[in-house]
Amino acid sequence: MTASTPAANPHTPTSALAAAIAEVALLRGTFTLRSGKTSTFYLDKYLFSTRPELLRQLAPLFAQRVRGMEGAAGVRVNRLAGAELGGIPLVTAASLEIGLPCLFVRNQKKDYGTAKQLEGKVDPADKVILLEDVATTGGQAIEAVQAIRATGVQVVGVIATIDRLEGARENIEKAGLRFDALFTVRDLGVA
Repeated sequence: MTASTPAANPHTPTSALAAAIAEVALLRGTFTLRSGKTSTFYLDKYLFSTRPELLRQLAPLFAQRVRGMEGAAGVRVNRLAGAELGGIPLVTAASLEIGLPCLFVRNQKKDYGTAKQLEGKVDPADKVILLEDVATTGGQAIEAVQAIRATGVQVVGVIATIDRLEGARENIEKAGLRFDALFTVRDLGVA
């Protein structure tokens, strides 16, 4: 269940994509993260997930990792999921690339209309992979997985765009899920 990361060669397409993401989304300073920790850098997911030229390059990488996770788990997924708000453009791009329908996971059930937390068709026989933007401790991903599992759906694993290498893998795997990431902070030039 280890993540494979881009080759060290700075001329590979994935290394160029990592550099492009770092260029637009890596902020330096003092930041409080969702986990409550303080960090000297912040990866602003909206600065890369709102850029069509980056989403276009991320989509086939997600497709490759989804197929790899399916093989490792010995299952075929039939739906992708993304958590509000940062995961929505990522799962949409991946869904278009792979041809699988997707689910949008709200942070909370809405208190009007259908009062749902999951948007999209859900069937208890579904097998789902959750796509995540930036994984620090994995807390948001695990919350989204719990909301999906509450419907009886099997969640196979989580694929993050960027792993900050601060415990997400360990926490997600402790929750009984596979974990992979397209990039780590090291790939983006953060030592």
